[in-house]
Amino acid sequence: MVSASVRWLHVVAGIAWIGSSFYFIHLDLSLRPNPALPNGVKGEAWQVHGGGFYHMVKYLVAPAKMPDHLTWFKWEAYATWLSGFSLLVIVYYMNADMYLIDKQVLDMTAPVGAAVAFFSLLAAWLVYEGLCRSPIGKNELALSLIGYVFLVALTYAFTHVFSGRGAFTQIGALIGTIMVANVFVVIMPYQRKTVAALIAGEKPDPAWGGYGKQRSIHNNYLTLPVVFLMISNHYPFFFATKYNWVIVAIVLIVGPLIRHFYNARHEGKESPWWTWFVVVFAMMVVAWLSSTGPKGQTGALPATPTFAQVNEIVMSRCSMCHASEPVWAGMAAAPKGIRLDDPETIKLHAKVIAINAALSSAMPPGNVTAMTMDERQVLAAWFEAGAPAK
Repeated sequence: MVSASVRWLHVVAGIAWIGSSFYFIHLDLSLRPNPALPNGVKGEAWQVHGGGFYHMVKYLVAPAKMPDHLTWFKWEAYATWLSGFSLLVIVYYMNADMYLIDKQVLDMTAPVGAAVAFFSLLAAWLVYEGLCRSPIGKNELALSLIGYVFLVALTYAFTHVFSGRGAFTQIGALIGTIMVANVFVVIMPYQRKTVAALIAGEKPDPAWGGYGKQRSIHNNYLTLPVVFLMISNHYPFFFATKYNWVIVAIVLIVGPLIRHFYNARHEGKESPWWTWFVVVFAMMVVAWLSSTGPKGQTGALPATPTFAQVNEIVMSRCSMCHASEPVWAGMAAAPKGIRLDDPETIKLHAKVIAINAALSSAMPPGNVTAMTMDERQVLAAWFEAGAPAK
């Protein structure tokens, strides 16, 4: 109940944050100059929604006088991170043996795995913040390329430290942390400094808005990859396959390309339709990579096994959880209602077994029952042969 409620809050908060972020990026790019506008106004935009018309203007720095009412946009971001981190603790840190670590990837205890995951969030943000504040941060192209290599390198490292599911969730949480920190550490403080200067009758420094704008643009381009990473733990062919880190590397390109297309349209520029050809090709590559099987799979499949061999593997590696009365500590019912504790249910769920334990290594979670690659090959051969019942 707690996990479901926190997950719901996280999704709702995320929708609110992404929605407002995308809206203001659109608004900022769609502003048009007008000589009749007051001094200090960058541009205007007319919009229609819900049966009414809206006239938006944006000041280059700030209005000459503080308005009586000012709406701040911050809690959408804060609520998304707070609920997301809570979910990370509940699902991944408190159940690290099953979801975060895989002892065949790296043998470590659950507390050590949770500690490594937590401190890597902090360390990665510090590196990102240092890059942005260094001379490199003044060159957006250089910063983007270095940032991309940095994230791909982290993903590769995580896939050699955590389980595939844990690695994907960790890199997603890491990028999300960077995005929220942009709001909390840079965007909001400089907005407060601008407001304080206006109240004091002083002229705000134009650079303050520039700092916030840079981080806002970063958040804009990072949003779609984060959404992909957050939902990918439901799809074994993404996180539990041989080239999972390459899939993330591709998604880190695809997401920004999609945003580039819409940003260009919002700005009134010629639509860069070429981006969609690149995106479609890239996702075809992802589809191919996702079909290459789990890590460690080599050579041709063995001869078609007997059902007795398959039954022995499933009963010894899967049935302690997927049973009418699971014997795994803390598990009250078979996950997703899938029972694998007798020959009939094993035959019934042949495709599910193949997807999660043969064509990928998603199950057992964290490989807690130490299923071997040879056993996965047997299951794959059985499924490829049509899942014979004898």
